[in-house]
Amino acid sequence: MNNDKYGVNLIAAILAAKEAGDAILEVYNSNFSVEKKEDNSPLTIADKRSHEIIAKHVSQLTNQKAYITGHILSEEGKDIPYEERKNWEYFWLIDPLDGTKEFIKRNGEFTVNIALIHNGKPVLGVIYAPVLKVFYFAAEGIGAYKLSDYDDAAHGQKINIAKRENIEILKKISQKLPIIKGSTPSTNTILPITIVASRSHLSKETEDYIHAVKQEYGEMELVTIGSSLKFCLIAEGKADIYPRFGPTMEWDTAAGQAIVEGSGGKVMESQADMSLRYNKESLVNPWFIVFSKNNYELHEKNR
Repeated sequence: MNNDKYGVNLIAAILAAKEAGDAILEVYNSNFSVEKKEDNSPLTIADKRSHEIIAKHVSQLTNQKAYITGHILSEEGKDIPYEERKNWEYFWLIDPLDGTKEFIKRNGEFTVNIALIHNGKPVLGVIYAPVLKVFYFAAEGIGAYKLSDYDDAAHGQKINIAKRENIEILKKISQKLPIIKGSTPSTNTILPITIVASRSHLSKETEDYIHAVKQEYGEMELVTIGSSLKFCLIAEGKADIYPRFGPTMEWDTAAGQAIVEGSGGKVMESQADMSLRYNKESLVNPWFIVFSKNNYELHEKNR
């Protein structure tokens, strides 16, 4: 698949995420009170609106032959049997509102996640944090980027899928990842290794791993943050390792994996020397570890 085709799909996914994020903000900024996700709760309404907007974009642009595929697998979509989806070459994997606990806590650490999967591998990813007004995006052959304050950064330039050169506009107004080189637990570094972990889902196994890293490498900084923003810190170079020894679903990780890998990092199963794969019969991920570019190179060297 040529890079121009991915570029068109990347722009379209960014526009879909922006519209979905705006719809979520309408609910988020209202005077709501909710402690958990229930039918017809503000959280459920925001989740469903986001899903519907992204699905609408996919449907419209598939008809225009701008999207590679119209297949969608979403946390908020219908349950699609494995027999029906197992032969999909391409499909969109979506989490319309990642970080429900962060949404409820009103700390702004929730995201819209959109990924394009090709034969089990994420080849395109978009993460949008509506409150933070920041995009992270990547595609094979294009690289990984961070775009802050989308509306201001565009300076009135119309970004749409009609012109292929718009991907160059996006790259020009964005920062290429990683922004910060990051540290490595090796000689000649004055920086402590930084581990990022879930703010709301920190398991005992993850805590044990963090303790083991601290025992081996000494000085260490622990950062906790919600949703797929953990992947984004790794891609930026602000964190070095993200261990996740607890349950996640494919839509929780696909967009983040595309962005981390676009920045030179890796997302590896914790018990196997292989990257996370997608469209499995079970959509539950195995435990995994995310490495920044520098730390994956060290991991490979010391295996």
